[in-house]
Amino acid sequence: MSTEVEDRQFAELTAKIAREREFRCDSYKDKCLRRRIAVRMRARGVHTYSDYARVLDQDAIEWDKLMDALTINVTKLFRNWETYGVLADRIAPMLLAEVRDQVKVWSAGCSSGEESYSLATLFHRAGEKARTPVSPQRVRVLGTDIDRRSLEAAQRGLYPEEAFADTPKEYRDRYFTPGFPAGALPAIRALVGFERRDLLLESPPPGGHHMIVCRNVLIYFDRDTQEGLFNRFHDALLPGGILVLGKVETLIGGIRNKFAALDARERIYRKL
Repeated sequence: MSTEVEDRQFAELTAKIAREREFRCDSYKDKCLRRRIAVRMRARGVHTYSDYARVLDQDAIEWDKLMDALTINVTKLFRNWETYGVLADRIAPMLLAEVRDQVKVWSAGCSSGEESYSLATLFHRAGEKARTPVSPQRVRVLGTDIDRRSLEAAQRGLYPEEAFADTPKEYRDRYFTPGFPAGALPAIRALVGFERRDLLLESPPPGGHHMIVCRNVLIYFDRDTQEGLFNRFHDALLPGGILVLGKVETLIGGIRNKFAALDARERIYRKL
């Protein structure tokens, strides 16, 4: 098959996905979409995008599997501990000291919830160390994602042993249930909530946020979409709010002048 024909079929397939599932394919990098669609094509034994489109027409379950492949990101609790170490030592204590009312944290693109529970654990621990126990009225971590199955897993909040690969032993022993699958203790679970929200099509959760964490999500979007999301995050942050990105993500465009780096290496920024 010629490249021209393949590209045309790919464009037709992504238009079909956007039309029938309201999924903004045009905001994602082609390389990312092709790779994830190829996983499902191999699973179904088809070799062209047009053949795969016909599979989708005949199989509703395959639609679900494709959307899972497009939206679910592999994650772990405390993924990249170096970043969480800075949040634990500097950012969580700072926000608890600065914010008199409820500290509002948005975990944007939370997948199956590991990031949200990790963040809640940091604030719970910071409260312990300051001898001021943290309640849901003091800290609220809201995890949002587009994928309903991921959110169902997040609500369950039970994770296999491999999900704890980056978790320090002290945290694993002190803040999570014994055995596997394991979940956060009730005092930490109480700080966390989840809701379905499309980063590209819907407004941020209302009320303003003291910290927004969006890690290893933006890398899948094209530059224009990234710039739009950065501006949206900036507007959703309260004055002096914290933005945390993934290790391979960075601020681009004019938005760089609206944030100051608190830790450039760990991609932690403060709204100016």
